[in-house]
Amino acid sequence: QVQLVESGGGLVQTGGSLRLSCAASGDTFRIRSTNWYRQVPGKQRELVAGITNAGTTNYAGSVKGRFAISRDASKNTVYLLMNSLEIDDTAIYVCNTKTMGDLGEWSEYWGQGTQVTVSS
Repeated sequence: QVQLVESGGGLVQTGGSLRLSCAASGDTFRIRSTNWYRQVPGKQRELVAGITNAGTTNYAGSVKGRFAISRDASKNTVYLLMNSLEIDDTAIYVCNTKTMGDLGEWSEYWGQGTQVTVSS
């Protein structure tokens, strides 16, 4: 089992920045990748960015060049630095991890989410 706690959300003006954190605990040695999703009421959940244990990253086209995902393995924490924030970035940002069990089975875990609100 893995537990995830997000932090760093808040209210920011357009063009501003925020850094989200996702701290993992529990069976962190099983984590193979960590991802940030965002959820807006009435819309489908969107994958924003992801990072593997090897450091490979991927981004949604809408955030590429503005957001940066990174990880501090010593702290079991993944960060999402969000720059040049836009109104459309307003959402609940949720952390997700994918883990592998002893038999090669995959599992995933979700945090509670942190609200990001961008105002004009």
